[in-house]
Amino acid sequence: MARVEQIFIAEQVRGPVKELQDAYLEAGMGIRGDRYWQAAQAAIACGETAGINQVTLIDKGRLDEFLAEHDSDLGYGEFRRSIITSGIELNDLVDKSFMVGDARLRGTELCEPCAWLKQNVHEAVLPDLVHKAGLRAIVESSASISPGAEVKVLD
Repeated sequence: MARVEQIFIAEQVRGPVKELQDAYLEAGMGIRGDRYWQAAQAAIACGETAGINQVTLIDKGRLDEFLAEHDSDLGYGEFRRSIITSGIELNDLVDKSFMVGDARLRGTELCEPCAWLKQNVHEAVLPDLVHKAGLRAIVESSASISPGAEVKVLD
């Protein structure tokens, strides 16, 4: 079964990450309290559309491979993705709807590593995690989730 392993948010851009034991995914916004949720809230208040990066997901197995290859003890949250998953190929979810627990999401694009991660997390994230750093998604229907929630593809 594909599932949620861990959930993280950062309340500010480049701010510290915080692990959550439960989170509320709000339709059209993201994870309540996260920086992307706040950005969506600000955009909507100005009459603009929320971004396509409301939630980011990454596969625990990909991170485990990276950490083992580089003999690193970094924590999963340091890679700055919101939802750590296992048992599902996230790259296959671009342009597809899927459930995370009772919340419905839609994959929008791959979430590639950036120069900031290279500089502040580990120099090998570029190129080692290119096309392996996860998925950006929008939240289509709201629900609370927690570690252990099932992840399943709808279309």
